[in-house]
Amino acid sequence: MHVSFGPVVALDGLTLTAARGEVTAVLGPNGAGKTTLMRCCTGLIGPDSGTVAVLGHSPGSPEAAQATGLMPQSAGAWSNIRAGELLHYMARMHAHPIDPELLIDSLGIRSFARTTYRRLSGGQQQSVNLAAALVGRPSLVFLDEPTAGMDPHARHHTWDVIEQMRDDGVSVVLTTHAMDEAARLADHVWIVDQGKVAIHGSVAELTAEESLEEVFLAHTSDRNDPAYQRSAGRN
Repeated sequence: MHVSFGPVVALDGLTLTAARGEVTAVLGPNGAGKTTLMRCCTGLIGPDSGTVAVLGHSPGSPEAAQATGLMPQSAGAWSNIRAGELLHYMARMHAHPIDPELLIDSLGIRSFARTTYRRLSGGQQQSVNLAAALVGRPSLVFLDEPTAGMDPHARHHTWDVIEQMRDDGVSVVLTTHAMDEAARLADHVWIVDQGKVAIHGSVAELTAEESLEEVFLAHTSDRNDPAYQRSAGRN
């Protein structure tokens, strides 16, 4: 799959798969193409070339939209709505939603349910984003850096929720910069760099001789390296 934004190549022949009923982690430096991949899979943008299939359907099709949930990195359009009201609104968009009050309690949202989204901390916004992704009972959930900004308690609680989703048969695709998060949650890890797959495998396969962080560093580019910056400038 190829995606470009003007002269910037976001995805450069990237090909990967995510197995049903598993947690698939996509790792990579900033600018590696992770969020672009998520947007292609949810139909927010289309690839310049190549194809994407989501549960056997085209991204953005009614069948795919009904079966998937998306937790974005940010949701600025929700700024002025209260957290609890937002989840009740999202629930009304689905035929058989999870009771939003259950999500408010299970994800620790009750204490700030009457606070407008824009006034929430980053971690609180993430909890609301996750609840919004789950309220429609999706078969497949895309989580873009799901624990960014969360404190350790909320982070570990979110991990528990993701593991329960897998136990319930929900497929999860997540991006993260946290190696410990990927190591704990993922059944399969894809490390991408400059829009391509650099290496992939199970956590056990990738960490047989070194840590996941060491594997990541060995197979991705250092954006702060002057040599990389010179090369990127020439491109």
